[in-house]
Amino acid sequence: MPATSQPQPSDRRGRRRTYRLVAASAVLATAGALAAALPADAHEGKHSKPRPSRYQDVQLLSFNDLHGNLEPPSGSSGRVTELQADGTTKTIDAGGVEYLATHLREARKGNAYSITAAGGDMVGASPLISGLFHDEPTIEALNKLDLDVTSVGNHEFDEGAKELGRLQNGGCHPTDGCYNGKKFRGADFPYLAANVLNEKSGRPILKPYWVWKKKDVKIGFIGVTLEDTPGVVSAEGVKGLRFKDEVETINKYARVLQKQGVKSIVALIHEGGLPASGSYNYNCDSPGAGAGISGPIVDIAKNVTPAVDALVTGHTHAAYACTIPDPSGKPRTVTSAASFGRLYTDTTLTYDRYTGDIARTAVKSANHVVTRTVAKAPDMTELISRWNTLAAPIGNRAIGYISADVPSTGTESPMGDLIADAQLWYGRKLDADTDLALMNPGGVRAGLTYAAKGAEGDGVVTYAEGFTVQPFSNTVNLQSFTGAQLIQVLKEQVSGTNTSAPKILQPSANLTYTLDLTKSGADRVVADSVKVNGAAVDPAATYRVATNSFLAGGGDGFPTLGQGTNDLVGADDLSALEQYLLANSSAAGPIAPPATNRITIVK
Repeated sequence: MPATSQPQPSDRRGRRRTYRLVAASAVLATAGALAAALPADAHEGKHSKPRPSRYQDVQLLSFNDLHGNLEPPSGSSGRVTELQADGTTKTIDAGGVEYLATHLREARKGNAYSITAAGGDMVGASPLISGLFHDEPTIEALNKLDLDVTSVGNHEFDEGAKELGRLQNGGCHPTDGCYNGKKFRGADFPYLAANVLNEKSGRPILKPYWVWKKKDVKIGFIGVTLEDTPGVVSAEGVKGLRFKDEVETINKYARVLQKQGVKSIVALIHEGGLPASGSYNYNCDSPGAGAGISGPIVDIAKNVTPAVDALVTGHTHAAYACTIPDPSGKPRTVTSAASFGRLYTDTTLTYDRYTGDIARTAVKSANHVVTRTVAKAPDMTELISRWNTLAAPIGNRAIGYISADVPSTGTESPMGDLIADAQLWYGRKLDADTDLALMNPGGVRAGLTYAAKGAEGDGVVTYAEGFTVQPFSNTVNLQSFTGAQLIQVLKEQVSGTNTSAPKILQPSANLTYTLDLTKSGADRVVADSVKVNGAAVDPAATYRVATNSFLAGGGDGFPTLGQGTNDLVGADDLSALEQYLLANSSAAGPIAPPATNRITIVK
């Protein structure tokens, strides 16, 4: 259900403007009061234009975490769950910029005051059609979508701050040059990075805020990414940068905007929450404001200054339109539109011309599905076709065969297990003493679908599909750890920075253990249940572990993985998956999805 609170009708329609007249006598004051009671046009004169009404509805369309998904995402990544009136749910195919463009353009019709904003991660971890070209196709698509402004997200830093600057300002890639001989023009919209500072200068690397103006209406936007971006991005990507607290930064720039006379403010925050339901239309305000949502965004929303009128969020890939009380106890809308362009949020901000602020009691917001039942936008179809033609020679190559869908969902996913198995197999090619492999769940960007996407045939895995699953170009790294360190790594899945939002590593088939969710913190990993090749882990023994380079650097809240010894660096992780599939599957003998039975979960 949308977060909605309607004003009284007299606040919105047919309201008479009043004028304060400075008079030296009570008689004149009374006359002024009588004059103020007349219709507005009685004051204007016979030929003058009527003044605008006090309240102006401004449409705010928003989305987040597109991740370069220009084509409709496949499998569960391309569906949303809708809660029905009888309490049941149904799934709806959703997403694809051809459809997103149509939906946004239809939504804008009849809305003279309309803004389109985003909550970060527009690029990065992108499918081949965009990732192969350093996400230039996605920026081009966003320009065509008439995006007005976005915050940066953590994935905007996958290729570093310099590359992010190129996406903003244009220019050809320093290594790969210009595609099709055309200079890349960059984003038509501003990327906002208020809490991302250059370590040397101490200043934001991009604009901290931006003001949208139309006639006498102006709304300020402040953009931040999560403070923990260095923990979820490779060290090279955030080199030379410092990330500040989200609340502190937003409150700082809200004061700056207020001093400039901008009183209506929206925060674009690439950090999010976890609603109690996976249905996009779940009422997270039941039984009370924000009662059905948890996660980092709740504390952020409760501490961001009341001067901010709405929060557009992201990062968790969840869908919600909630109201969470601000520090003064006043309700404030907080939204997120899932991910991959499957939803967009339509928020009505009612601008008060008397105060220059948003009438918070009039704010309403709801998520809408980007269905695939509408006409495709021809300009997006042309864009996709053009870039796919460039990518085809690389993307259409077969790299393996599967017998059924390999999903990427669940605490332990078949796709995550398959990648871990591939890295163990590849690791043993580098070093026969490799004992096991671990894969971070955030690095598994999608699953593999059995149904053919193009002309390759059912069950064929193409390079493009593999790239969609593993787009980061991490290397496969081998490191040595003691058994005690290995158990500590598993405990870090559910403790430290991962306490509130566990990150369960995907294990190779020869690693098994029990995860007891009835307990808390590190105790959720049952230490004496951890086995490698069926034998209990010896705390004093040495184990050779294959991971990707991101984990090997201690990423995702696994500091112990950054303490390994005898490092050996192999090829990139997608190459390892390709080699594994080619060696272990064929058209006549496709590989089956792994059974997710390596982690025994107690609830």
